[in-house]
Amino acid sequence: MLCPECGKRPATIHYTKIVNGNKTEQYLCEICAHEKGEMPTLESGFSFQKLLSSFLNMEPSFSDHESRPTLKPQTLRCPTCGITYNQFGKFGRFGCSDCYYTFRSHLEPMLRRIHGHTTHRGKIPERTKGELKIRRQLEILKERLARKVQAEEFEEAARLRDQIRALQEQLGQ
Repeated sequence: MLCPECGKRPATIHYTKIVNGNKTEQYLCEICAHEKGEMPTLESGFSFQKLLSSFLNMEPSFSDHESRPTLKPQTLRCPTCGITYNQFGKFGRFGCSDCYYTFRSHLEPMLRRIHGHTTHRGKIPERTKGELKIRRQLEILKERLARKVQAEEFEEAARLRDQIRALQEQLGQ
């Protein structure tokens, strides 16, 4: 395929742009991509730290379920290692394990934007897939059981208890 811009060289660069929900795709040769400013260069200074920083330092905005703007934390500091939230954004890594707890309220919205959830949902090895799935179901059912007992919904709690026992029997517990 020839570059549609110059019509001379092969189109070796493919880029996709999404602006206001409108998706455009284009194939260009390297020279035309450079001329249009669509080709990242080493001089542009792209790094993971800059990408992470862009997620952390979002401008104040209103979300669908919040009535107040979300602001950048200015002086949030880990009491154990002393790193600030701004330093974390700049370097892209924490100073210690306590940073996760210190910055948790600011990390959870970022993780939801990036991953869609805040709990790790990695791949499960095939040989343990069934057992882990049952264990996860047990955890969920036990939490629901506790809520039903607290709300004094005993008929529903008894049904959940029976489901839990059945799953425990499958695991051999």
